[in-house]
Amino acid sequence: MKRWAQSFNFNIVRCYATARKPATYDGGLLQDKDRIFQNLYNDYGEDLKNAQKRGDWYMTKDLIQKGPEWIIDNVKRSGLRGRGGAGFPSGLKWSFMPKKPPADGRPSYVIINADESEPGTCKDREIMRHEPHKLLEGTLLAGVAMRARAAYIYIRGEFYNEAVAVEKAIKEAYDAGLLGDNACGSGFRFDIIVHRGAGAYICGEETALIESLEGKSGKPRLKPPFPANVGLWGCPTTVTNVETVAVTPTILKRGPEWFASFGRKNNAGTKLYCISGHVNKQCTVEETMSVPLRVLLEKHCGGVRGGWDNLLAVIPGGSSVPLLPRNICDDVLMDFDALMDEGSALGTAGVIVMDKSTDIIKALARISMFYKNESCNQCTPCREGCGILATVMDRIWRGNAFGPEVDMIKDIADNVELRSICALGAAAAWPIQGLHKHFRQEMIQRIEDFSDLSYNLNKDALFENPSAFDWRRTPKSFSDLINPWDSQNSHRKPSKVNTHKHAGTYPHIPAYQQERKNIEK
Repeated sequence: MKRWAQSFNFNIVRCYATARKPATYDGGLLQDKDRIFQNLYNDYGEDLKNAQKRGDWYMTKDLIQKGPEWIIDNVKRSGLRGRGGAGFPSGLKWSFMPKKPPADGRPSYVIINADESEPGTCKDREIMRHEPHKLLEGTLLAGVAMRARAAYIYIRGEFYNEAVAVEKAIKEAYDAGLLGDNACGSGFRFDIIVHRGAGAYICGEETALIESLEGKSGKPRLKPPFPANVGLWGCPTTVTNVETVAVTPTILKRGPEWFASFGRKNNAGTKLYCISGHVNKQCTVEETMSVPLRVLLEKHCGGVRGGWDNLLAVIPGGSSVPLLPRNICDDVLMDFDALMDEGSALGTAGVIVMDKSTDIIKALARISMFYKNESCNQCTPCREGCGILATVMDRIWRGNAFGPEVDMIKDIADNVELRSICALGAAAAWPIQGLHKHFRQEMIQRIEDFSDLSYNLNKDALFENPSAFDWRRTPKSFSDLINPWDSQNSHRKPSKVNTHKHAGTYPHIPAYQQERKNIEK
């Protein structure tokens, strides 16, 4: 199998063979008294009265009166990084907003990105359901820090119950004088409006969200100009995440030093982790940053289904980040820098666990199809690249791919990664890059198991004379790569009956309608 791959003169990267030096963290697990989201499972009620019992809206007037500079300075000192995926320092981002109103009188706006569409992520949903007043208080303080006139909470269309909960909380806040012309009795005028999206994944990108909010098709804008200068309706705007603003009131009340005491340097604070997949108990849990992945799964999820030895791979930050195999999962830390060092990312902290029953190639093919469908088709690298990635991955998992495509798909992903207008191109490329990095041999084996080369050719002769490689298995043109069922090649559409010789190994892969002809000797 290894020689089969080498016969095509591929450039095989060997930098992954270097010894790993995993990061360490001895801070321990988060104690209940330090949890910011105390009603994450709705044990105490989400209404205003119960929220105030938990400390929401306490001393908010005093915090407002300390002024924008004080708020931004404390957020910077806390080390809070954006919880929406990019991990950009929140205090620095907020400071980009104009300190004085533009000369033409344009107002400033804050937009809360509640378009939580990343597969495997459900943290913001729980905040909107059960901690809406914490979100509203944080939005008000973020508005004060950025001198904004109003805030829009952009909620994805499928979140009906969440939108109802947030709108109910907004009404309670207005009735209590916490929002409006005299928010919390501070003299600061601030309004919050809920806007529901139509369910497009691309609207999670900040400029596409702004376009959608303006009533246009949700397609990302070219930058510059950046939203802090020209955003919603041409006004200064900052788009920030639900969890990011929801933790802000607690940081200001308990002090930035308290928040910075959790996690490693540059990875401070607590974090909501969403764990799904093959664990004994799926959950969303608040835990300290830099917690070891294995400890997180065993402490809060009851471990991997079938035991830790049954683990195959983990996607640590939502479907858009590269997966990690078990040998890395043994000691990796859940924070921005540790996962970046391992070639992945924390992202939204949507942890997807896959045990050895998973067809890892099919799982990644499904993710590729998701990004193909969700591309806005505005820019060529993403429009064409996502389609090719999905098409080729579909053939690879079925074992019906050309040999060179195993490495060709990595090259395509590399070209798509940083050449699109927004980050969706990178989101489509990273899962493929992670699969190729850690499971390349499995991709090769899948094609080997379904290839006539395994049974009808003298392999030793083939390796000596690569030109003998069957023309039916080698793409003659670019059209052959993107039209797998073209009558010009030897491939056949799959039938409903699974009768091929590897049916026991791959029972979920459909057989071909007719067996491919044996290669002529």
